[in-house]
Amino acid sequence: MYLTNKLKEEIFKDNGKSEKDSGSTEGQVALFTTRINHLTKHLKNNKKDFNTERSLLKMVGKRKSLLNYLKKNDIKRYRAIIKKLSLRK
Repeated sequence: MYLTNKLKEEIFKDNGKSEKDSGSTEGQVALFTTRINHLTKHLKNNKKDFNTERSLLKMVGKRKSLLNYLKKNDIKRYRAIIKKLSLRK
């Protein structure tokens, strides 16, 4: 599998509070971003994989709702995660 426990811990350590903190909003957004990037590469090669396309759209929606929550509650953390993951242009 492309997302090992070691990779997840590193994502949470870089973006969350600690490597075991999988509940922070920043950590979840970073994990969704990693998974979205992987599925986007997959869909470039497999254009007719509609199940993966649906999963990708659901993940994008979840990430968007997490970012909206963060934007509404703490705009500084929102701007920091957007800049760190380079999500907006």
